Amino acid sequence: MNGIRHRLIFATLIILGIGLVWLARHTVDEYILSIINFVGIYIILAVSLNITNGFAGLFSLGHPAFMAIGGYVTAILTFPVARKSMFLELHPLLANLQLPFFPALIIGGACAGVTALVVGLPVLRLRGHYLAVATMGFLIIVQVMIINWDSVTRGPLGLNGLPALTTLWWVYPWVVVTIYVSWKIKFSSYGRQMLSVREDETAAQCLGVNLFKTRVAALVIGAFFAGVAGGLWAHLVTAITPASFSLVMAFNIVVMVVVGGSGSIAGSFLAAIIFSVLTELFRPLEETFDVYGIGEIIMALILILILVYRPQGLFGSREPGILLAKNSR
Repeated sequence: MNGIRHRLIFATLIILGIGLVWLARHTVDEYILSIINFVGIYIILAVSLNITNGFAGLFSLGHPAFMAIGGYVTAILTFPVARKSMFLELHPLLANLQLPFFPALIIGGACAGVTALVVGLPVLRLRGHYLAVATMGFLIIVQVMIINWDSVTRGPLGLNGLPALTTLWWVYPWVVVTIYVSWKIKFSSYGRQMLSVREDETAAQCLGVNLFKTRVAALVIGAFFAGVAGGLWAHLVTAITPASFSLVMAFNIVVMVVVGGSGSIAGSFLAAIIFSVLTELFRPLEETFDVYGIGEIIMALILILILVYRPQGLFGSREPGILLAKNSR
């Protein structure tokens, strides 16, 4: 019965989402549409990081690095061939290749996932704050590589004039896919293995859970969706630079996961919406009074209050629907 109930919930949400996307496309201006797109991208980032940080208990700060890898790969694959020869020095196979958006996104996400696999083999043997520092170092390494690989990335200038391919019809289907995959993982035997690793490694290992493989899988899955989000981001702003994927972005995404509740998909979803909208609301204020960083300060204060008064976040590790089902019994 629960499986049928969950399918009905997802089908209802998909139909409602299609209606809202259609309504937004026909009723709001381009500025509001761009904000809605950014909200969707942050939902993908927060929910996918929740797989890594929330389900498996890995404190990773490397999500923007995977986002950058996916964004640059997608941008290069969709860049017009005529302009590639003007700005980039690529292998002839890449120089003469221009893919449609969907396969480019998949390849970008796959490259991010493969990178996570390679990085995760040595890094995921670390624990706690050591892992956080290692993933932060990985983010810095990726930024430095992008800045110095001029022939492919154009260094700090980045890639400009990308096709404006990202729309609501691209972003929100990926939001649905990300949430669906996260939900299926969480309420499966494999998801329970991840949660057991987060709660008690010794007990999980005694029950036969392979700790290392479980951690690597969580990192790779989260990195894939981060890479897809990077591709959507690049083709929404029609440009991609290494400065976009900084520690500030890593902090923002981690705050969304912590505030929503580590392990709660609904919590990450709601926190991503709240903080994305707050950031945009404070942007005109920053420009008017020439005081920048108000949004980040507010996010930091909210994080401190959450950690002091409700350290488990808005929903903890649970989902509102599951709570309602239990309360009704």
